[in-house]
Amino acid sequence: MTYLFQRLAQGILVLLGVTTIVFGLTFLSGDPAVTLAPLNTTREELELFRQRMGLDRPVPVQYADFIASAVQGDFGESFRYHEPAMGVVLERVPATLRLTVVAILFSLLVSVPLGVLAAVHHNGPIDAIARFLALLGQSVPSFLLGIVLILVFAVGLRWLPSSGGAGWQSLILPGITVGGFSAALLTRVLRSSLIEALGQEYVRTAYAKGLSRRAVVLRHALRNAALPFVTLLGLQVGFLLSGAIVAETIFSYPGMGRLAVEAIATKDIPVVQAFVTVAAAIVVLVNLGVDLAYRAIDPRIRLS
Repeated sequence: MTYLFQRLAQGILVLLGVTTIVFGLTFLSGDPAVTLAPLNTTREELELFRQRMGLDRPVPVQYADFIASAVQGDFGESFRYHEPAMGVVLERVPATLRLTVVAILFSLLVSVPLGVLAAVHHNGPIDAIARFLALLGQSVPSFLLGIVLILVFAVGLRWLPSSGGAGWQSLILPGITVGGFSAALLTRVLRSSLIEALGQEYVRTAYAKGLSRRAVVLRHALRNAALPFVTLLGLQVGFLLSGAIVAETIFSYPGMGRLAVEAIATKDIPVVQAFVTVAAAIVVLVNLGVDLAYRAIDPRIRLS
């Protein structure tokens, strides 16, 4: 329990830092009232806008009020939707989480078999093919991959929809687009870790005891090679969320990434602040899950 509380405390500090940065971004381009107000606003109207938004108060007072409201999930009202900004973002969270889960599943379905096969057949034809596919996956930008998938599977073959979020079919192409880079990176990491694990003394001892290659790889070597893989998988969640912004825009998918792009274009600062905070909270929770997974995978971490 102490371990869990320590990680939770660290996560809260991270969220506090993120909200502080989010608040500072409001003042990054100068006077926020000038940035947020319409272009043809007169000086008198600008002063009224500044008073109505509370931007005429000292910055420390604004920051204290912002943090007090953010703790309660209150980031103000969306300028575009005229609804609470946090509510607008939370409505889109399930769609983005579904897309992220599909991207993670795609990454695992590709990286685990490919990484294991490449390590077991080290320096063979299978290893060469796996390394080529991993290099290709890391070289192709996600926006280009998304466009190619649309042209092939939506326009050419007409197997899958090219846009929207209705039905599970609409998740396949965006999920592959978001998870393609992660699948390639995870394949390379798992291959390297497993090759190193297969060269250890305990593996030779397991073979000497008469265990089959399948048992040695899956029951012994793979578990020891899993820590770097799990670490990178947790770190990739943040990348997947950022990749979802690109994919949701390309595929017109109704997630919070597309909402963030629209909010930036329309200067909807409360929605942008709420989006960044929610995304940071998701990453913190995932990293907490990764830390707990360490303890399940490696008994040495449990004992320490």
